[in-house]
Amino acid sequence: QVQLVESGGGLVQAGGSLRLSCAASGGTFSSYYMGWFRQAPGKERTTVAAITRSGGRTYYTDSVKGRFTISRDNAKNTLYLQMNSLKPEDTAVYYCAAGQRRTSYSSNKNDYDYWGQGTQVTVSS
Repeated sequence: QVQLVESGGGLVQAGGSLRLSCAASGGTFSSYYMGWFRQAPGKERTTVAAITRSGGRTYYTDSVKGRFTISRDNAKNTLYLQMNSLKPEDTAVYYCAAGQRRTSYSSNKNDYDYWGQGTQVTVSS
């Protein structure tokens, strides 16, 4: 069973950048497809991005395409989310998650089995 710990959140002005990290332990990181999700106050948790086990394919929700980049380093057991050109509407708690279903990756949060505790991202206008 894998444990996930996010870091890198914080307060940033609109137009700024942040890089989130998700450190994995207790499992074989490269055997999981991974995803980033976010949840704003009073709203459902939604998918931000996802990546295959090898990192060769990625998915982005439309609102972050061209601004966010998901990547992974299987040698370091770490998932990343580079966030550029941040907007106030990106404010949320960001979660990383790992999945082990029979699929290469998924944009559906219900296909993920393990979750981190989340890191707060606040973008001021």
